[in-house]
Amino acid sequence: MAELDSTYFSKEGLAKLKKELESLKTKKRKEIAGRLEYAKSLGDLSENSEYQEAKESQIMNEAKIAELEDMLRRAVVVEHSASRGQVDIGSQVAVEDISGKRLNFTIVGANEASPAENKISNESPLGKALLNHKKGETVSAHTPKGVLEYKIVDII
Repeated sequence: MAELDSTYFSKEGLAKLKKELESLKTKKRKEIAGRLEYAKSLGDLSENSEYQEAKESQIMNEAKIAELEDMLRRAVVVEHSASRGQVDIGSQVAVEDISGKRLNFTIVGANEASPAENKISNESPLGKALLNHKKGETVSAHTPKGVLEYKIVDII
């Protein structure tokens, strides 16, 4: 069983994270180093806005690298198995609300959530409500809009 501070990813999401981290460590660091060298060549660093901006970029880049490395250390790759017959991370789920409106979602780890792509976090109210339930079951999601009920129509 994964620890509570685990970060869940699909294979694709983990690959994307690794690619972003590699880019920050190589391309972005090199670009910032070039900006710092140029700024140093301008002279007095105490009043050199180019230098200050490059240093700020460097600090932000290193913080992002540390954040991504931490996520990578805590990463747990989740492989969805539709044969289990219940909603888990990686499931594509079709639900209907009480008005009969059909919605389709993919349940993903929090770092891969993208409402525009219908990817909802396992930590979101609806994601939490759907987890471990089966086709035909009705779940209640406690949202800022109140309690919303959804019937699970299909799990892919």
